[in-house]
Amino acid sequence: MGGNVNLRASQLGGLSHKPRILFGVTGGIAAYKAVTAVRRLRQWGADVVVVPTPAALEMVGITTWEAISGNPVHVHVSEDAHAVVHVNTGARADLFVVAPATANTIAKFAYGIADNLLTASALVATCPRLIAPAMHTQMWEHPATQANVELLRHQGWELIGPEAGQLTGKDIGMGRMSEPERIAERAIELLQDRSFDVALDNIDADATWVISAGGTREAIDPVRYIANNSSGIMGVELANAAYHNGHRVILVGANLATDVRARCQPGIEIVSAVSAHDIQVEMQRLAPIADVIIMAAAIGDFHVVQSQTKIKRSENFQLDLKANPDILRELAAHRQKSGQCIVGFAAETGDENQTYIEYGIAKARRKGADLLVINQVGEDIGFGDVHTRVSVVTGQGALVDTHQGNKPAVARAIVSTIENQITK
Repeated sequence: MGGNVNLRASQLGGLSHKPRILFGVTGGIAAYKAVTAVRRLRQWGADVVVVPTPAALEMVGITTWEAISGNPVHVHVSEDAHAVVHVNTGARADLFVVAPATANTIAKFAYGIADNLLTASALVATCPRLIAPAMHTQMWEHPATQANVELLRHQGWELIGPEAGQLTGKDIGMGRMSEPERIAERAIELLQDRSFDVALDNIDADATWVISAGGTREAIDPVRYIANNSSGIMGVELANAAYHNGHRVILVGANLATDVRARCQPGIEIVSAVSAHDIQVEMQRLAPIADVIIMAAAIGDFHVVQSQTKIKRSENFQLDLKANPDILRELAAHRQKSGQCIVGFAAETGDENQTYIEYGIAKARRKGADLLVINQVGEDIGFGDVHTRVSVVTGQGALVDTHQGNKPAVARAIVSTIENQITK
């Protein structure tokens, strides 16, 4: 992978230990978003200790926090009393982050109430403190909350957000937690201000993933076109999964419907395309910066020698078809970045001659990509928001993995398979 930095901070004149972040999570519905922020901070190189409130565990459990942070999780002051956890957790932190912060916990911080490990840690922490409020509009605007927020500012807390946007249910207004990527980036800025200048154990934080999605349209005349049944949902969910894992993601979307496009996580860069030629131009433009390229778009095999005027109906209507370029094969044959991983997709059906897997393996050997995801398609499988079954094979046709389920779950599994192949 290109652009990786694997030096210790001490080698570059920075502090000699990993920056230690105490990451507090309170019982707001936005707690699930904090997982992304914790992952991003770990990928940057921080040692993240998550301290949830008891209410936060009703949103996201201890197992998740321990897996994401790589550290044990404590909730109550009484845990590991011999190690004085309630003092050391806050005192050893280089940065204290709380996201989301509910009105209840904000009030406790403001008045020094220490009824759990998180609020107790706040009383002993002397490092910079960053807090991301999240609550319903009326709670945020209530005079008590505003007074408590002013007390926090006076005590040295830095607020990030809240923002206006979609809240729980159908409500829209002020109180939405800032996006986890923004919180993580501000935390990193605060640590860099303290001479933590470089990610310490980062493998993929600089990785750029370029993913194509959707189905192309090939114009017949100004009002007609040839298309296919691809919705683009799989490509969008691949983008979401890669982004969730801390990668920079650029999605080249061909004719994505509004509801499909809306599934993209904020922070994913979206480039619009229509035809196979558009996809080719954009993928070639982005290839020099891509560490991973996933060609998940359904590219039309042919384009039409287009008429500049609407073709009138006739009984002997014929189209002049020309083959589209093989974008995946070109990208694989002419790689523009060292170490680049290229992944293709093949939507296949079996017939009396071969199974869909056999057709996919033959395609993998022709394309030259590192991996090919063979997607079985049919009346009730493959296209749209439906159950999906895929097999991942190498460029030589060797089976690597099989996955099935809904598209978000399969996309996460595919991204994990790609990451495992890259790090071998």
